Amino acid sequence: MAARGDFWGGLWEKFGILIIGLAAFAAVIGLILFLVDKAPKRGRDVLQLVAFVAPALILLGVGLIYPAVRTAYLAFTNRTGEFIGLDNFVWMFTQPQIITTLINTLVWVALVPTLSTAIGLAYAVFIDRSRGEKVLKALVFMPMAISFVGAGIIWRFVYEYRAEGFEQIGILNQIIVWVGGEPQQFLINSPWNTLFLIIVMIWIQTGFAMVLLSAAIKGVPTEIIEASRLDGANGWQQFVNVTIPGIRPTLVVVVTTISIATLKVFDIVRTMTGGNYDTSVIANEMYTQAFNRGEYGQGSALALVLFIMVLPIVIYNVRVMRKQREIR
Repeated sequence: MAARGDFWGGLWEKFGILIIGLAAFAAVIGLILFLVDKAPKRGRDVLQLVAFVAPALILLGVGLIYPAVRTAYLAFTNRTGEFIGLDNFVWMFTQPQIITTLINTLVWVALVPTLSTAIGLAYAVFIDRSRGEKVLKALVFMPMAISFVGAGIIWRFVYEYRAEGFEQIGILNQIIVWVGGEPQQFLINSPWNTLFLIIVMIWIQTGFAMVLLSAAIKGVPTEIIEASRLDGANGWQQFVNVTIPGIRPTLVVVVTTISIATLKVFDIVRTMTGGNYDTSVIANEMYTQAFNRGEYGQGSALALVLFIMVLPIVIYNVRVMRKQREIR
């Protein structure tokens, strides 16, 4: 009973703090609006603009700009905060373990966007206007509702290994045993274990690609498709010469978005192998160096390299979206 009392007491305490925080926030905003409203008419519009924009700018500076500048500075320091120049980057590109991590990240970026988009596009084309299209879409899109950690746990059970002679609880090894093979340690045997982790990411991202590309395919004008049929184009020629050009902007957005998500992948690797057995990627190694080993300089250097890798994709994506807006 005492434990139950502590539970409810703690719960009400948290609700009380939440209500007080919301009331304080409302009071501060109300005070700012009141002061702005009482300001002289001359310059009131400017004050109102500042009053509404300033909180967002402050949060942006505190939550994004300051951490980015701080991380960039730490990348050139050692664990005691002493400035050491490019030593962290020299360490990064001379350690076999970190080079393996960089190669793994490139493999992820090469395979996940390509395969996710290709499978999603093929699936979208095959089920387009078919009977049960909504149900078929939901089946593929469903993994998007699962967190990366949840997906990692699910697939750990799929890859689960038991020694030969013991009952297998992993479905893949059970199938191998049924056909007369020996159970395999999918998450330990390098370099294939990286590919088995990549499959999890593809499983999640294919639904995202499929939904966007399916919507884009439906947006291709039927007049153009009918005209290509009248010209004698077969299904493949229609797909290559009509459908692909018609959905090219969406394809670019899908590939770049999945590429950015893949560069930042952390949860799947952390959940399934912890980055062991040569499966680590930059985000996971950054966490390991900074928070497990206390090497904030090396972790920040990895974060800076990850930022540099993501930046060109983000810029390209923004430029494509701006061009689309200009065309409309």
